[in-house]
Amino acid sequence: MKNRPGKRVRIVDSTLRDGSHSISHQYTPEQVREITRGLDAAGVEIIEISHGDGLGGSSIQYGFDRTPDEEKLRIAASVVTNSKIAVLLLPGIGTKEDLMMAYEHGARVARIATHVTEANISEQHIGIAKKKGMEVLCFLMMAHMAPVETVVEQALFMQAYGADGVYVVDSAGALLPGEVRQRVGALVDSLDVQVGFHAHNNLGLGVGNSLAALEEGAALLDGSLRGMGAGAGNAMTEALVAVLQKAGYETGIDLNKLMDVGEQVVKPLMLRPQEIDNASLILGYAGVYSSFLLHTQRAAEKFGLDPRDILLELGRRHTVGGQEDSILDVEAELSEKRQRSIDNPVNTSVI
Repeated sequence: MKNRPGKRVRIVDSTLRDGSHSISHQYTPEQVREITRGLDAAGVEIIEISHGDGLGGSSIQYGFDRTPDEEKLRIAASVVTNSKIAVLLLPGIGTKEDLMMAYEHGARVARIATHVTEANISEQHIGIAKKKGMEVLCFLMMAHMAPVETVVEQALFMQAYGADGVYVVDSAGALLPGEVRQRVGALVDSLDVQVGFHAHNNLGLGVGNSLAALEEGAALLDGSLRGMGAGAGNAMTEALVAVLQKAGYETGIDLNKLMDVGEQVVKPLMLRPQEIDNASLILGYAGVYSSFLLHTQRAAEKFGLDPRDILLELGRRHTVGGQEDSILDVEAELSEKRQRSIDNPVNTSVI
């Protein structure tokens, strides 16, 4: 065990970023204000705020924000007294201008995210954020898709570019606890900077995997209130903090205040319970990017398909974030296959 009870753990809450996936990015200004105020009062160190797919994500491709990122950041900056505001940026979706805008509106932590094999595209944005004096925490997304050696190699690139921390990101909620331990432990042994872990709950392992990461030396853990997030959601911040405190770790968070903002502010705005339904379970089983869930469900409903069939095929094709158009390709092929079976039924009768 590389971390022992008594150690301080840094918690990042992603309700106002990853959580927006589950409400189609429709946070109102007042909801942003109340959630930020509640997290700040509870003692959460870092509050992540942006479109679910990061700065610049508001689009036809990913879904339009009801409240623009700059307004959300401005509101959050006006109410925080202790928490730091973070933003997510995926190079190719967000731009350096988006990053500068975020800094001007109060963001002081930049989370630069790439696919697990593409750390090289993060260098420019890491450099820009560092020049502004921001803390830079980098994401290696879809970490289940690469062997441990590759995860280490890519993390070392990010460290060399100036990152203050590197995350193992289980974007598909596909990692098992042993796989989390291998990846996080290898980064802790290989890097001089902090290591973090971002969980998704598609296999029901969000909090358990986070605890496994902590025990291997992770210093940063992510969660979201009521577990809001893409797919079956993230590790539930309230449950994560309760488990950590029960295990003897320090978080600096008032658990009762945290639970209250989840129960009184977040729960009423949720469109559906954040649960592991059939489709979200298949996300984790097949290793598909969690934010594909709502896009897949819409396509399945429109064309009368089982979303599980679409997700399994996407998993077989090893699709990654940014390839949402693949959903329509798979839908078209499955629809055509279904029609052929109707037009040319196989005769199984025995003569």
